[in-house]
Amino acid sequence: MTDHTGQVGRLELLPAVDVADGQAVQLVQGVAGSGGQFGDPWDAARAWQDQGAEWVHLVDLDAAFGRGNNRALLADIVGWLDIKVELSGGIRDEETLQAALATGCRRVNLGTAALEDPEWTARAIAAHGDRIAVGLDVRGTRLAARGWTREGGDLWETLERLDLEGCARYVVTDVAKDGMLQGPNIDLLLDVCERTKRPVVASGGISTLDDLRALRAVVDRGVEGAIVGSALYREAFTLPDALDVAGRPHPKKSSVVPPSVLREDPENHPGA
Repeated sequence: MTDHTGQVGRLELLPAVDVADGQAVQLVQGVAGSGGQFGDPWDAARAWQDQGAEWVHLVDLDAAFGRGNNRALLADIVGWLDIKVELSGGIRDEETLQAALATGCRRVNLGTAALEDPEWTARAIAAHGDRIAVGLDVRGTRLAARGWTREGGDLWETLERLDLEGCARYVVTDVAKDGMLQGPNIDLLLDVCERTKRPVVASGGISTLDDLRALRAVVDRGVEGAIVGSALYREAFTLPDALDVAGRPHPKKSSVVPPSVLREDPENHPGA
């Protein structure tokens, strides 16, 4: 897709704030306790907003793993931010869905529910339209559920069912790539795009600005956006630079150095 100037269509960026035990974290391949801790999620969310983000992808990892939740904290963050939020993690039934929507987030991302309770998922999609996205967390062509700890069925069968139910959008993660900084699985993304007319948001593996350029090059194939996490926290590039590559305007800042909260705590680094 090109805009009126003839330029390649914009790639929508969603910097991630993943929360576990009240802290901003980044996992490796979805393994609980892996990766590093990055301080207060409030500060991370503020930093992304201040640096020009239009979206934040906010995840309750404790709820995703079924070990409690950070619901009140995430609701406060959503309420404070002036930008759009995609809320994810542990949204599996009507109670958790209504609590998520009540925060005022722009949309919620369903994962396990779409695999384990398809009837309820169909009702949620029918009731809330484009405020519902479905996360497809993929190993090969199999889906992962419950914080990626359980097998969740065939990707293509699930995608066909969700398409028939009117799902508005998919967030596609290659579990093997997540947190690894080895580049996104573009082949997987294009395979999904070829089987649905719904927009796809890429997640997992983005490590360089060239990765974002590669994703932007396939916007016309159906890749609408990209969730960026570890690369930002580990300062592989800045968010304003990423927004430039993605084609999004952003406010000019006197400094784009991430706040100290985004610098990894060495005491929480594996092997420290």
